[in-house]
Amino acid sequence: MYSANPKAKRVEFRPPDTAANPYLAFAAMLMAGLDGVLNKLNPGEPLDKDIYDLSPEEMKAVPSMPGSLDEALDCLEEDHAFLLRGDVFSEELLQTYIDYKRKNEAEAVRLRPHPYEFALYYDV
Repeated sequence: MYSANPKAKRVEFRPPDTAANPYLAFAAMLMAGLDGVLNKLNPGEPLDKDIYDLSPEEMKAVPSMPGSLDEALDCLEEDHAFLLRGDVFSEELLQTYIDYKRKNEAEAVRLRPHPYEFALYYDV
């Protein structure tokens, strides 16, 4: 929905990865949204530009998400108090999730060559 009315609010819905557990993913997104509303967090100004056309100087001002699973897990470990509100998630569940993801996914990928590495170096 688009409205020229300055009082109209826009919410952009981006579903989680299809490999995600929907019960955990949607609960976490809802908790993050509620945290923003309760703490009156400012989401920032909308970026109505094509980020691929921005100069490197302009891109520095654009906030970014973690670039890897390891970085995302570090962020979750540092900031997850909002998920504990209302006993939606427990500290034990979050720590078990982080440990599992580090051992079975992040570490497993880090220890093996990426298919693109074969394309870069194998036929040299």
